[in-house]
Amino acid sequence: MYMFKYVSKRLGLMLLTFFIIFTMCFVLIKLLPIPTTALPGQDQDVVMNIMEARGWITNVQKGENGTYTYDRVPIMLQYGMYLKRVIFEGDFGIATRLPGYTGKMLWEEVFIPKLPPTILINIYSSLIGVPIGLGLGILAALKKNKWQDQVINIFIILLISLPSVILALLILYVFCFKLRWFPLNMLTSNDYFTWPVFHSMLPAVFSLCLGSVAGYARYTRAELSEVLTGEFMLLARTKGLTKSQAIYRHAMRNSMVVIFPSILSEFISVLSGSLIIEKMFGVNGVGGLYLLAIENQDYDAFMLLSGFYTLIGLAAGIVIDISYGIIDPRIRMGAK
Repeated sequence: MYMFKYVSKRLGLMLLTFFIIFTMCFVLIKLLPIPTTALPGQDQDVVMNIMEARGWITNVQKGENGTYTYDRVPIMLQYGMYLKRVIFEGDFGIATRLPGYTGKMLWEEVFIPKLPPTILINIYSSLIGVPIGLGLGILAALKKNKWQDQVINIFIILLISLPSVILALLILYVFCFKLRWFPLNMLTSNDYFTWPVFHSMLPAVFSLCLGSVAGYARYTRAELSEVLTGEFMLLARTKGLTKSQAIYRHAMRNSMVVIFPSILSEFISVLSGSLIIEKMFGVNGVGGLYLLAIENQDYDAFMLLSGFYTLIGLAAGIVIDISYGIIDPRIRMGAK
């Protein structure tokens, strides 16, 4: 009952926070000039008709010299029409200035087809990074202050101190350009579960997971080292448990109360941090689309993708908090 009330309250606060952030993004983006200039290959009359049909401008008139005059629709009125289309019609707009996507429906024809590559490279990154990071952290904690611990600490410090962009550049230069073990860009294909496509994903996956490996190893070493020095571990050994049994049954479970939520938070940070990595390795995903929307001032695309990343970040907070109660039944979120 306590958990249900807590989750309900957090969902309500999440939706309120999302609405505030989404509103701020809409208002701020609408304060910028309206991009009414036609792109190469576009008809100016069509561009103005689209803007008027989307409710951005009104009273469009074409002068004798070919210039257009119009009135801007009040921002809050635009926002009301936008929310009505999104909520009741599922209409997130059309691409007005995205090169190669102009005139296409943003949700069905642009966003959904680009979602699988973004999700896959982050899933692969976690599948590779979590076992390696946990393994290094456990080894460092069990071999604390020995040479194994020192080597792992040096490795962790190097990965943490180097930004993911620098690591990506090193991977791109050494393994893709010099050694030619991987292609420079991810292959463009809708069949994501073939070996050539997976092979072309690996440089982006390694660039994302190296920083995560360092984070997992650091969290695991710190938490497990503290748990191993607890009095309950001495009590477990005096009851006849071997060292490995005490570590597996008691130390690992108690340390996972902190480690597991950090895994979730690291996954979300990787998902939001894959924007630049996708651009560098030519991943045909949502991250590159987001940057493209910003560069070309496609406001509807910007709003859709901003809402996507905002919702992921807010939902992650709820998932992380709930995971505490799942890992440790003694924790009851929302109880007084």
